[in-house]
Amino acid sequence: MKVLGIDPGSRKLGWAVVEVKGRKFTYIDSGVLRFDKIEELMDRLPVISKALRELISIHAPAEVALESLIYVKSVTSLAKLAQARGAAIAGLSEKYQGKIFEYAPNSIKSTVTGHGHATKESLDKVLKMMFGNIEFNTHDESDALAIAVCHGMNNGSPILKTGQKHYSKGRSLKDVFKKVK
Repeated sequence: MKVLGIDPGSRKLGWAVVEVKGRKFTYIDSGVLRFDKIEELMDRLPVISKALRELISIHAPAEVALESLIYVKSVTSLAKLAQARGAAIAGLSEKYQGKIFEYAPNSIKSTVTGHGHATKESLDKVLKMMFGNIEFNTHDESDALAIAVCHGMNNGSPILKTGQKHYSKGRSLKDVFKKVK
């Protein structure tokens, strides 16, 4: 199964594709889509959506995993990130209804490194140990690879910690929409 991991952003969007067979991961490709030359956010949103449609037409992943919204100090930054993430989901939703999953940043770090508050450098080190000496353009790219790995490791499997059941499986956006209705 091919998984596309996305680290959403309004100016830079990291992406990575991995092939998952059981517990074996194969790195396919990764990169960063840059939208920072487009000054106005409202002009970037349709470009983000279109860029993701082009990316999925090239790699044809079976499922997509995104990082969930993170806490930021600036409400303006959060609003821009939420809109960019929405544009990304809009670009994916027609083809991937029920196959788009989200993971919290600490869950991603915990799954990949074993520590939920791991640094970006620790995350990069573990990914390089898994896939060889990949040179990441930005942390957005390595974060996207970590998101794809997290989804591949947790897809449908419960994780037991300290005697309690914790499900790290991402929530399908289809399930989220059911709860809203």
